[in-house]
Amino acid sequence: MSDEASATGRRVVVTGLGAVSSLGLGARALTAAIRAGRSGIGPIGQFDATGFDRVLAGEVRGFHAEMHLRGTDPTQWGRSGRFAAAAARMAVADAGLNPAALSAANTASCFGTTNGESQVLEELTRQWVDDGLAALDPVLAGQADAGRIAAAVSAELDLSGESITLGTACAAGNYAIGYGYDLVRTGEADAALCGGADASNRATHAGFHRLGALAADVPRPFDEHRDGIVTAEGSAALLLEPLDTALARGARIYAEVLGYGMTCDASHMTNPDAASIAECIRRAHRHAGIKPGDVDYICAHGTGTKANDSTETAAVREVFTDGPPPISSIKSMLGHTMGAAAGFGALVCCAALSEGFLPPSATLRQVDPALGPGLDCVQGRGRDARPRIVQNHGFAFGGNNAVTIFGEFTV
Repeated sequence: MSDEASATGRRVVVTGLGAVSSLGLGARALTAAIRAGRSGIGPIGQFDATGFDRVLAGEVRGFHAEMHLRGTDPTQWGRSGRFAAAAARMAVADAGLNPAALSAANTASCFGTTNGESQVLEELTRQWVDDGLAALDPVLAGQADAGRIAAAVSAELDLSGESITLGTACAAGNYAIGYGYDLVRTGEADAALCGGADASNRATHAGFHRLGALAADVPRPFDEHRDGIVTAEGSAALLLEPLDTALARGARIYAEVLGYGMTCDASHMTNPDAASIAECIRRAHRHAGIKPGDVDYICAHGTGTKANDSTETAAVREVFTDGPPPISSIKSMLGHTMGAAAGFGALVCCAALSEGFLPPSATLRQVDPALGPGLDCVQGRGRDARPRIVQNHGFAFGGNNAVTIFGEFTV
């Protein structure tokens, strides 16, 4: 971290990782699958896909909340809240922290989402349409608030710090990490559990279907024949602590949070804006006290749509004038987990720094020549490497952009 950045507050490090994903439960299972280039995409099982031309999704299979949640009754929460609470519980265990100590401290819960408790809302809608407003299940109605995603984490771990759910769609995980980073950096919180969560649902799948944005089989970010996204679900959680606290308890440190940048251009409902994304990257670099040449890897937003990948690449080229560093998209394996996507990207970035590898774009066959020369997209499987600083992208409809920067921890 630069002197300029470190002078503004405490150094913040990531000491715990948790994941509920289509590639496995727990950060180690996820990371191993990512390095191997495995796919978590399969036939839709969370809803009736009859009538859709595209019937694949990245769904979490074999998840039983009661096997992971110990502090709260899983039936109180929707699927997104259960995902978040389980991922957070895993992150705390991964950090080697006594949950009682975390509970006694001022620990915040900051999670992002796109669709909130979408499965709850779909069931309430069905009840209303079928039987009228009076037929709504009041217990289910009480679970519909998206704010309950972060609340589920706080309830599960008996946390007393700030609990906030950020609804900035597919960039929301990075917004949550930036928010939690600020709380810990400034001393407003002793620690923060941050990430994102979303559940697979028919409405989201139908929306992207109507937009013509669903892939025929698997997503192929940066490929010349890419044709769209695959909807997905899950949750990723990161435990953020002050560096001095982590060192005092002998914690394993995955990475240091160096900074973040955000922009909101609102230039178009769905199309990303290259100039705004480039400015977001520049803000992240300034906040982290780094220069473009310091970045060793970019975990791209990389949805696999024509518009996103070309716009994202143009923005990266605008900032990295000497040529972009290696760039890839883990959505090639996970699908698009919506509000959890940037959280998964951050988790994988931390693992890449700690273990020494670059995540792949596993489904990429031929880099689109229209994206320009010299684009290193880490095809196929993970690549052994020793990145020092990595950059994680999260972009959302409406022009919400957020970029987080992580660095290898050095004293």
